[in-house]
Amino acid sequence: MALTDHVTPSVPGILSAEQCLASARSIAAVQVRSGAIPWSEGGHLDPWDHVESAMALSAAGLVEEADAAYEWSRRTQRSDGTWPIRLRGDVVEDAGADTNFCAYIAVGVWHHFLVTGDDNFALALWPTVRRAVDFVLGLQTDRGEIAWAAGPNGSRAEALLTGNASIHHSLRCALALAAYIGDPQPDWEVAVGRLGHVLRHHLSAFTPKPSYSMDWYYPILGGAVRGPAAGRRIDDRWSDFVVEGLGIRCVDDRPWVTGAETCELVLTLDAMDRVDVATDLLGNMQHLREDDGSYWTGLVYADGKRWPVERTTWTTGAMILAADALSRSSAGSGIFRGDDLPVGLSGAHRSCGCAGEFYPASVPG
Repeated sequence: MALTDHVTPSVPGILSAEQCLASARSIAAVQVRSGAIPWSEGGHLDPWDHVESAMALSAAGLVEEADAAYEWSRRTQRSDGTWPIRLRGDVVEDAGADTNFCAYIAVGVWHHFLVTGDDNFALALWPTVRRAVDFVLGLQTDRGEIAWAAGPNGSRAEALLTGNASIHHSLRCALALAAYIGDPQPDWEVAVGRLGHVLRHHLSAFTPKPSYSMDWYYPILGGAVRGPAAGRRIDDRWSDFVVEGLGIRCVDDRPWVTGAETCELVLTLDAMDRVDVATDLLGNMQHLREDDGSYWTGLVYADGKRWPVERTTWTTGAMILAADALSRSSAGSGIFRGDDLPVGLSGAHRSCGCAGEFYPASVPG
C-alpha cells in the first residue's frame, strides 16, 4: 500500500516517478512473508542492507512493506542488541555481530518516522534502537573509534573507517530519536562527539583500505567531515574512482563500476551541495537498470559483463534514496545531508591530548 499524498521521487531526464515506484516494487517483490528483505530472491540477508532496502520502500511510499521490514528487525533482535551478520531464510549462516550492521537500525527508524510521522512506530522501535546502540558503544575505545566486532576472550577486532563513518551517522539519528521520544542519552552525545573527532583528526586509528571507494567518501557521507575538508577529500581521488559515463569503481585498480557505491557518492555530493555533479552520476549509473525497475550490482566495463550476475535489493534501494535526496521528495530526503541531526559533545581526549571540542546541533555543509 502506498503512503497517502506521498510524492514519489523523480529526477527529470533520469528517472520518472513511475520508474521509481517500479524500482520500489521490485524490492517488495523480493521481500519474504516475515518482512525480511534478502539481497535477491532466494538469497541471503544482512541487517544493514535489509534496513537500506526498507528505507527505499519508505521513500517511495510503500509504507506497509517498510513497516513489515522494521517489525522483522524488532522481532529478530537478540537480547544483547544484535542481529546475526548473515541469514538465509531462518538459517543463521554467520552468527557474529557487526557494530555497523547493528547501528544502522537507528538510521532506518529515524528515516521511517520522518517520512510517515508515525509516533506509534517511533515508540515501538525505540527500545530496539536503544539496545543496538548500547551494544555498539560497548566496543568504543577511550579515543573514540569503534571495533567492528568483539573478538575472542573479550578482545576487540580492528576499527574500520567506512564502518565507523556509517556508525557516526547512525548515532546522530539515534540521538534525534532519543530527543523526540523524550529519553535523553548524554553518554551517546559524548560518544558521537569522540567518534567524529577521531574520524576528522586521527585516521591512523583505522585499518587502512585506501583502494576501496567507500573509505574515500564515507567520512563525508557519515557526516563527520564537511566543508572545505570534504571538498579536498573528494577532489584528491576523484580520478581514481570515477569512470566517465558509467559511475564509480568499487576498488580503484579494477575495471568494475558498482551501482550502490555510485549512488552513495551521489548522496555524498548532494550533502556537499554539488547537486549538478551528483545528478550526472545518478544518470550515469542507469545502464544497470533492468526492465522491471531492479538494478544489477555492477558492470565489468573492460569486457561489458555484469558482475556479479545478480540484481540486488540494496543497489536498487541506494538508487531510490539518491533520487529522493536530489528531488527533495519525501520528508526523509535530507537524512544524509544531516538535516537537523544532533552532532554531540566531546570532552577531553586523553589519548591524543586534545583540549576537547563542542559541536553545535548542526554543522554547515
